[in-house]
Amino acid sequence: MDTNMAELHRSYQGPELRRSQLAADWLTQFLSWFETAVDSRTELEPNAMVLATASAAGAPSVRTVLCKQVDAEGFVFFTHYASRKGREIAERAEVSLLFRWLDLSRQVIVEGSAAAIDAAESDKYFCSRPHGSQIGALASRQSSVLASRNELDAEAARLRRRYPEGNSVPRPPDWGGIRVRPHSVEFWQGRPDRLHDRLRYRYDGGLWRVERLAP
Repeated sequence: MDTNMAELHRSYQGPELRRSQLAADWLTQFLSWFETAVDSRTELEPNAMVLATASAAGAPSVRTVLCKQVDAEGFVFFTHYASRKGREIAERAEVSLLFRWLDLSRQVIVEGSAAAIDAAESDKYFCSRPHGSQIGALASRQSSVLASRNELDAEAARLRRRYPEGNSVPRPPDWGGIRVRPHSVEFWQGRPDRLHDRLRYRYDGGLWRVERLAP
């Protein structure tokens, strides 16, 4: 490889982020930044977020998931509860999320506690998914070891025959939503000379406090 990673450098020219510019609460601020990311048309999947979990022994793992709902209660994504992330959340609820909108020189970092949502909520979302996505969720034992790709394709084909387009597909019992309730939400704005702006909403003593972090 000819590329020298040490020479790769991007100068961030984002606007200044002052405390006086922040919304009164983290949700309003997040939705403002999220809408800007959507309207920019440069972010491929603005609702993509990196999810970091850890096992009971403290071994970390990370992957990208899609946020499907955000409100005052937190951020919701959907997965198989028997997957690695699902098992780790069951063992240790504390997780971290990262929304990465680098075309806008922005990131949002969330720390919070994760737990499964109500089954009725999961049913409602599962029914709204495209037929192919429903089949995929039913066919995959997420994070399990496969002998080959053929094993997965054969199971998906079997399920398509059993539940053809237009027919109801049952939600897998171990598939559903997980809500991350934040206790910290940081807004990161890239600035020149690596002197970035970092402002964090932190839940402390029953109140949300705002504090500036050194870059």
